[in-house]
Amino acid sequence: MSLSLSTIPGEYAVCRLDPHTAPPAWAFAGELWSVTRTPDELSVVCAAGQVPAGVQAAKGWALLKLHGPFDFGLTGILASVLNPLRDAGVGIFALSTYDTDYVLVAQEQLDKAVAALRDAGHHVD
Repeated sequence: MSLSLSTIPGEYAVCRLDPHTAPPAWAFAGELWSVTRTPDELSVVCAAGQVPAGVQAAKGWALLKLHGPFDFGLTGILASVLNPLRDAGVGIFALSTYDTDYVLVAQEQLDKAVAALRDAGHHVD
């Protein structure tokens, strides 16, 4: 399966907040953000520059967008991207939406990630 992906400009952060905290306003700014609450945490993905000092955050993520939409009946879409990254030793953080998926990789591993995806037959802009 050959997919088309794009690199999205900017530096992103993955943040962890207390699960009982109200989602902060800074989490909802920018073109791409995601807020997920579980019983264990409130997780925020957003532009790194939006994260206030003192927030537990892993910054320095680059963003890859898989071009969808993908039918819910399709299988292996995300695996076809994640497996080559795993084989190349590139760690990921994945986000899924109704139409598509996004994969965050460490900025210092972006070139390695793009090369691995292209070697696997994917088109990356």
